[in-house]
Amino acid sequence: MTTRTRILTGITTTGTPHLGNYAGAIRPAILASRDSNADSFYFLADYHALIKCDDPLRIQRSRLEIAATWLAGGLDVDRVTFYRQSDIPEIPELTWLLTCVAAKGLLNRAHAYKASVDKNVETGEDPDAGITMGLYSYPVLMAADILMFNAHKVPVGRDQIQHVEMARDIGQRFNHLFGQGKEFFTMPEALIEESVATLPGLDGRKMSKSYDNTIPLFSSAKEMKDAISRIVTDSRAPGEAKDPDNSHLFTLFQAFATPAQSDEFRSELLQGLGWGEAKNRLFQLLDSELGESRERYHQLIERPADLEDMLQIGAKKARSVATPFLHELREAVGLRSFVAQTQVAATTKKKAAKTARFVSFREDDGSFRFRLLAADGEQLLLSRNFADGKTAGQVTKQLQSGQPLDVRSEDLSFSVWLEGECIADSPAFADSAARDAAIGALRIALTPVQE
Repeated sequence: MTTRTRILTGITTTGTPHLGNYAGAIRPAILASRDSNADSFYFLADYHALIKCDDPLRIQRSRLEIAATWLAGGLDVDRVTFYRQSDIPEIPELTWLLTCVAAKGLLNRAHAYKASVDKNVETGEDPDAGITMGLYSYPVLMAADILMFNAHKVPVGRDQIQHVEMARDIGQRFNHLFGQGKEFFTMPEALIEESVATLPGLDGRKMSKSYDNTIPLFSSAKEMKDAISRIVTDSRAPGEAKDPDNSHLFTLFQAFATPAQSDEFRSELLQGLGWGEAKNRLFQLLDSELGESRERYHQLIERPADLEDMLQIGAKKARSVATPFLHELREAVGLRSFVAQTQVAATTKKKAAKTARFVSFREDDGSFRFRLLAADGEQLLLSRNFADGKTAGQVTKQLQSGQPLDVRSEDLSFSVWLEGECIADSPAFADSAARDAAIGALRIALTPVQE
């Protein structure tokens, strides 16, 4: 089977998206999502926003604007899992499970916390003045975001590499304490895109809401032109050669232009193109590049119910992964059903008793399939078709190996996935309670008996 790389990206919902957000995170993420070998999870990090902002209206507006930005930029919600962090209740629960194994010394070394402490000390304040547990525990919440979906790659800026490394440390600790030979969590890797632009703002510093030097991404054409007119340039007059390599305006142009357009613009600057005309060229480029997306963005903003529907669909997709996985993690730490615990104990003591079993068979078309039958004969799973018996046998061995199960609920049934592919489905159940009970029976049936 082909292994798909799972990629996870979040963006904090604390402000209006600007050109820097788009060029540095949103645009490259959307392009990456079109890779057939990528299994992409993109989310609005609105729990993280609460750490930085206590203005409810700003957070609500930002969630709407950022959701619309992703979609207007071309994100295909049928190809990816696109959701709000706050729509996945399993994430805060996993955050607590991870908090219970995260070392305080590790969190003491987090850059954001250390910077806040250092600032307080410099000004003669108490070291922890104004520091919330949200800021202090931020790396654990980020670890939960990543580990909940066992992301392989996490695209981040260099200032976030430490948080991915901390997610690895916390995940390894959990695996060691509760895995009993299993690796519940995949170890994520930070993905640093060297080619992704870090855009300067109006004053030359990094474009950032905190510096109030941004160019809003989907503002009106007039507002964009006014913002561009405020970009700081040197005092060289029209006719004098300009230095493109030290021009913030040229850096912005380059981030949205083709190589040929960039070469032509560079040549014109060297030949003395005036800054006023250069700013007009930048405006024309951005207006041409973003005009269609801007129109789509404003259509989406005016239809919040459509955005809500898309995010709810995304949440359902995300929870089909998160819910069964969290159930497995709860069992690993001892938060188990008393009934299931009794059944497992009984199975351990009565080795000779009837157990769940796989039954393989061959279809008329020559393909191979298998059923998993519970101890009472009830069918728990029916596999998809396999080209040969050897492959079907390898899959049954993987299911019995004790590795974490990827079980995804789908209305009144569920499916089992291995390495990003669906390999078996359950029958339809009368209600969700019966479906969940069958998932529990499945996990018990595939739990290796301990000697």
